[in-house]
Amino acid sequence: MYLLIALLAYIIDYFFSEFEKVKFIKHPIILMGNYINWFEKRFYKDSILRGSFLTLSLISLVFCIAFLLSLIDNILIQSFLASFTLAGKMLYDSVFEVISSNDKKTKLSYLVSRDTKDMSDSDINKACVETYAENLSDGVIAPLFYLVLFGIVGAFVYKAINTLDSMVGYRNKKYENFGKFSARLDDVANYIPSRITALLIALFFFSKKAFFGFYKEGKKHESINAGHPISAMALALNIKLGGPTSYFNKVKNKPYFGIGEVKITKEHVLNSLVFKHYFDLFIFIIFVLYFLF
Repeated sequence: MYLLIALLAYIIDYFFSEFEKVKFIKHPIILMGNYINWFEKRFYKDSILRGSFLTLSLISLVFCIAFLLSLIDNILIQSFLASFTLAGKMLYDSVFEVISSNDKKTKLSYLVSRDTKDMSDSDINKACVETYAENLSDGVIAPLFYLVLFGIVGAFVYKAINTLDSMVGYRNKKYENFGKFSARLDDVANYIPSRITALLIALFFFSKKAFFGFYKEGKKHESINAGHPISAMALALNIKLGGPTSYFNKVKNKPYFGIGEVKITKEHVLNSLVFKHYFDLFIFIIFVLYFLF
């Protein structure tokens, strides 16, 4: 049943994209973010223990609510709820809007934490490809992975972990200790999905180079997970991603991932977005096979 719920959830996300235009529906990720902000304002302390309390309290709360919702014996309702954990359509649309915009730097600044003010067109395109590849794991593959294994409880608990990491899992003075437990838990949760994402990129683009090379390239990234889908996409498109990148007015000398062109074009971004079309077809085939067999 979990597989069917995951397939239907993906289809719902495909057509409705998180119900962005439905004003009376409060997205669960926003509610999680509100809780994190509330906890931080009242209980923040530069302490791993205090950050662990935040993580465990949110996960416990989400688990209990999701478990109660999982008792609803209706596949369509379960699938509707599960669709809130997916962001495939939104991710695709967001990246496409950047390269189609007359103000690419402003649009991109909504998606990434890197400085966009002095970016060249190649830098903008590179950021789009990197962001798309990395977030394929967080926004699509990982939620589906946990949906198939544990239903909506697994998917929502994963999104809680991922939201915690995106809000407090930074290695800076404020969050180095407070967000450490969240960041490490996110590393564990994304370990398998990030590698599945890299393999799917290699398979969908029929790239032997990406299939056999993503792991070696991905290990150069400071994150144990993010480098793998980024490297797979770079190798599949025959480009170099990574390199010196400015964050908060400081240049970070990241390693390069992939072998190929350094100048990234709009066509490279469009080629990376083709992944979604392949994955849509993949989901449709599994959906048909589910009912046939």
